[in-house]
Amino acid sequence: MKFTQFGEKFTRYSGITQLMDDLNDGLRTPGAIMLGGGNPAGIPAMLDYFKDASQKMLDSGELIAAMANYDGPQGKDSFVKALAKLLKETYGWDISEKNISLTNGSQSAFFSLFNLLAGTYADGSKKKILLPLAPEYIGYADSELEFDSFISYRPEIELLDNGLFKYHVDFSQLTVDESIGAICVSRPTNPTGNVITDEEVIKLDKLARENNIPLILDNAYGTPFPNIIFEEVTPFWNDNTILCMSLSKLGLPGLRCGIVIANEKMTEAITNLNGIINLAPGSVGPAMGLHMIESGDLLRLSENVIQPFYCEKSQTAVNMLQTAITDPRFRIHKPEGAIFLWLWFDELPITTMELYKRLKARGVLIVPGEYFFIGQDDSWKHAHQCLRMNYVQDEDMMQKGINIIAEEVLRAYSE
Repeated sequence: MKFTQFGEKFTRYSGITQLMDDLNDGLRTPGAIMLGGGNPAGIPAMLDYFKDASQKMLDSGELIAAMANYDGPQGKDSFVKALAKLLKETYGWDISEKNISLTNGSQSAFFSLFNLLAGTYADGSKKKILLPLAPEYIGYADSELEFDSFISYRPEIELLDNGLFKYHVDFSQLTVDESIGAICVSRPTNPTGNVITDEEVIKLDKLARENNIPLILDNAYGTPFPNIIFEEVTPFWNDNTILCMSLSKLGLPGLRCGIVIANEKMTEAITNLNGIINLAPGSVGPAMGLHMIESGDLLRLSENVIQPFYCEKSQTAVNMLQTAITDPRFRIHKPEGAIFLWLWFDELPITTMELYKRLKARGVLIVPGEYFFIGQDDSWKHAHQCLRMNYVQDEDMMQKGINIIAEEVLRAYSE
């Protein structure tokens, strides 16, 4: 069977496919230590809340109504209005329901956004998505209809005390010209847990405005929900910003609810795409989100339950890693948010792709760092010395996994 160019591109085995396959296989494999995929933690208090909320929605008829009816292609109208009101009251943003559209998860949102803003235009010109610093989210890499649609820049690396380091945008090398269709950055960043500073966001917004292109901020882990962010930052949005959010990291990844906050023209574009591709976004996620807003629980749980849980877990994982791996060439990106730690093994004599294979053979699933350096060539050694580790497992399993990582890293260094 032959496929079109679209088919040839999107049926390839990609990094994001490998990640999700590992996640699925690990869940079915007894004893597998899942330190790779992006499944959020099953926080007991949140699971109890979702069970109770689901029962209340079932009793009231809200849940059955969401399951038995289509929403419009923009998404559930009542949720969109309630969210716009919440954001306007919380941050003072000039926002209404005309600025919000829903998608079947953030991944589908980025597929639409990237293909709206990069690729071949009607006049024959070609544009790319600019990632201000790599590494970036693995799911961006293969979402473009055309090949070679990303350009990225190496970050500045700040070495910190206590075996930590931090990435910064290197504005001295950042170039924006007519070949760029949009700037995109995640905050906090998957995979590294990096949070670009308020100053960096303002500079990127200025660059975007000067070049008449949008700034896309991936806020899947950010504030105000799910608030898996450990730094004091100022939430950012304006009519040139496309802010992408999600219900997944609240603990609801199976409901596939992405949120795009943008100007009215972009909202209309996403709505029309939804109608053609999906008819409408799913309804159960927005119904649960509406329940959480109306009950006053969305921001309360994000601040008082979700954020403290992940902050404590990240510090526990850092302590475990630093106790297990004492080689001075090992550093951890300062954990500032998201649900991952980014590990750097400087001077590692094997690639982290090889390290991934060795660990997988021992039942430990991580994600090799090579996949995250989108828009980069293979020449930078740093890109082959890093890996992403999910820290949401229970402590016993995480300790076992970290001990195996330590053994394989020390073995590699000894080679």
